[in-house]
Amino acid sequence: MARRGRHRKGGRVTPKGTRPLSYQLRQPGETGWHDPEPDLLRNVRRAAADDDPLPLLALASSLLGAVDPRGVDPFESPEPRADHLTRDELIHSFLEVDRPETSVLLAAIAALSTDDVESRRITRVLDQRGHRLPAWLTTIGDSQAYQTIEMVHVLGDGDNVVVGVRLPSGHELTAVVYIDHNLGTIVKDAFVVPEPIGELTEMMRATANDPDTTFSEIPLADAKARIVEAIELASITYPPFESDTWPACRALVEWMAGLLPAGGRGYERPVWTDDDRQALTDRFFASPVGAPLDDRDRRDLLDTFLWFGCDYGPGDPMRWSPVAVEILLLDWLPRKVMAGQAFLAKAPDLLRAFVRFCHAERAIPSYLTDQTLDAIDRSEPEYRRAICSRRPQSPAALLAGLGAFDPEEPGDRPGDEPWYEGISDTDPWEYDSFMRGLLEQAVGGPEALDALDDAPLPDEPFDWSGIAEDVHQRVAEVLAGCDRCCDELLDVEYRTAARRVLARIARRGPEVFRRRGRADTAAAAICWIVARANGRFDQRMGGLTQKAMLAHFGLTGSSSQRAGTLLKAGGFPTSTFDLTLGSPDYLVSTRRLGIIDIRDQLGEGR
Repeated sequence: MARRGRHRKGGRVTPKGTRPLSYQLRQPGETGWHDPEPDLLRNVRRAAADDDPLPLLALASSLLGAVDPRGVDPFESPEPRADHLTRDELIHSFLEVDRPETSVLLAAIAALSTDDVESRRITRVLDQRGHRLPAWLTTIGDSQAYQTIEMVHVLGDGDNVVVGVRLPSGHELTAVVYIDHNLGTIVKDAFVVPEPIGELTEMMRATANDPDTTFSEIPLADAKARIVEAIELASITYPPFESDTWPACRALVEWMAGLLPAGGRGYERPVWTDDDRQALTDRFFASPVGAPLDDRDRRDLLDTFLWFGCDYGPGDPMRWSPVAVEILLLDWLPRKVMAGQAFLAKAPDLLRAFVRFCHAERAIPSYLTDQTLDAIDRSEPEYRRAICSRRPQSPAALLAGLGAFDPEEPGDRPGDEPWYEGISDTDPWEYDSFMRGLLEQAVGGPEALDALDDAPLPDEPFDWSGIAEDVHQRVAEVLAGCDRCCDELLDVEYRTAARRVLARIARRGPEVFRRRGRADTAAAAICWIVARANGRFDQRMGGLTQKAMLAHFGLTGSSSQRAGTLLKAGGFPTSTFDLTLGSPDYLVSTRRLGIIDIRDQLGEGR
């Protein structure tokens, strides 16, 4: 889904504070009054005054998203937290405050609700109040979903399912739902625009300008089945995927999908039998590109490729995209395959040959094959580092990814079980050369490593030079969050490092600060990046846990996904597994001293 430059109205608005909203909205003179004009009421009033229904519907959807229990950390206590509102508490707080703004908001929530009892309860209260509602909102129950379109790329990473809805008032809404097959056929992103579906898809077609992307109308019921199933799978995926608009628009998308007829067919995975897999294996190793590689190890490796290709992602082992090979090399093989380094080191060359063979059989355009091969080339150095490093595998890797324990912290390991597996001490890797390469990567090259010192980073102000003025306010909000975290949990050196990282991201990738999103989430990710790059989550460096850092921001889960986006925007290496920032400018003195000690020991051993 092309997200840059798309038309959006509305955005994520979450309740302020941790107390019930009825406390925040009490009338002047009542106990608890602290703001005669809460931000939420102003936002509702502005949205209701807009002729376009989307701002109000998006506001209601984002509020419902904020209290949606889906995506909660499965390792979190099942007991309700005092600082988290439930959906019932949210609605009750609006029912308690008799104001035109709360009536409008309740009417929008009732319109999006899939709970008939909840809707009737709200409607009874609104009938008693008698407040005037926007005309379009009084007839929204008769809206119709009239067209659905699917946008598909030949390599099959994911599809955009587009739904067009027309309100009785004549307003149009179009939802674009991106369903990612590489991650399990789940909704990874979605957004809604106040435009007719025909106009939007024409704009998407022109923007894509891609002969390998097709747009086709699909049955309304099939679109519903695909969206509903993908939302359900996404809701049990942890950590949940978040974007500027997802899951804030989830309630709105579910309402639009609910207008579609039932009885459709969802996605059906291709079926590859054992005989099919064996036939593909035989054809490959009999081909000109496969025959020179035919040995027992590579046949075993190809079995793992077919396991990945058939049972994960889109389910087609013959369609390889840049994203698919990156997942295979940078996550799946190092984590799932428990084997020695010499065996795993054969994977990149075998994968190159297999991609060429498969794309030729499927008549995939050569330039797409070249893009996939380029992705293998880019991923290979990081893959080789991963397979010769100590890494969690199998159950431990899953728990680490969920944030149930921190791989850097022995105290968080489940029981006394060994959680590093698949490491061979006899594989042909030269330790000194390998370790020096890692150190050079961390500081930006051999010259930087040789010149490295352990002088403390100075206490310096944030450098605003070169940062676009239109993102100054957002960057300032993120900066304030970073400073508070460093002042309370870390120290001055970390604060300087975080300021430098933030400045580089804002300078090189200002677009990440132009999107709607939470400043505290971005600040948490930047502090996580700096702490991770400096080994601060290691017990020997002070024992700060990632969960403790997230708790400082009032967050749970993981910062790695948001960190990856920010690293890419700043032009840093994007791996969050083996995170390095490539310059001593972002390393505190204790980290640099540790690198110097290892460097000198390696020098003595040569």
